[in-house]
Amino acid sequence: MEDKDYIRIFTGSNIISKRLVQLLKEAGINPIVRNETESARLAGFGPTVVDQVQIFVHKDEHSRALQISQELTAEEE
Repeated sequence: MEDKDYIRIFTGSNIISKRLVQLLKEAGINPIVRNETESARLAGFGPTVVDQVQIFVHKDEHSRALQISQELTAEEE
């Protein structure tokens, strides 16, 4: 995976990120989830930022994924 091929579409809570991942997968988009808190916990370190998950998608799927993310965020407000 090259970083330049993926774009971050979401940074937020673990709960919302799980819902977003589900919606993206239902749309045929395979997201990359980066959870620093969980990684730190598994490595035996304390988290640097609590409950901040990042979701990345391939740049070819960015437009559709961003729309799904914005729709979910609007529902949450």
